Amino acid sequence: MNKLFITGIGTEVGKTICSAVLVEYFKADYWKPVQSGDLDYTDSHKIESWTEKTICHPEIYRLKLAASPHQSAGEENIEIKIENFKLPKTDNSLIVEGAGGLMVPLSDHVFMIDLIKKLSLPVGLVVRNYLGCINHTLLSIMALYQKEIKLEFLILNGTFPPDTERVITEFIKKETRIIRIPEIDQPTKNSIKAAAEYLTKINL
Repeated sequence: MNKLFITGIGTEVGKTICSAVLVEYFKADYWKPVQSGDLDYTDSHKIESWTEKTICHPEIYRLKLAASPHQSAGEENIEIKIENFKLPKTDNSLIVEGAGGLMVPLSDHVFMIDLIKKLSLPVGLVVRNYLGCINHTLLSIMALYQKEIKLEFLILNGTFPPDTERVITEFIKKETRIIRIPEIDQPTKNSIKAAAEYLTKINL
């Protein structure tokens, strides 16, 4: 793995926790291009506190309001322009984490999926079990296929009913690898490291 964009099927599905596990596993750098809200404890701060000696590259946009990036930017009279995004230079692997899901708007006409396409990155799609997750997952996968974006990893965060997991995993292409992240209630350096070691044991 060289560079990977982590997105989710929606908000609050555990993208940052899964990003931390993969940062630890791949010994990768981390980059959050857009941070909306929580500027005192950003996702980069979380990654730094949950992993060992990770290089976190600075955000392109740091927005005060905890909302969709286009709304947060609008509150500050800022227009998010996709041409302003360039991958940070590094000799290490790189985990890039988006905000929300694929169709989260960066502006009135540009969405998170457009940023992924612009950066030419494969995707790790984070899925969490809840009522409606099958629909949200399959729609997300269809959107990636439509944009011809490679789905590198399907990341199952936590436990899933067998029927739910079967429907989701049968929908992906054979080239997509499945990662199962154990349930992490309280992310700490130890719990993130344990999850990364679990991935090592199963020979991801």
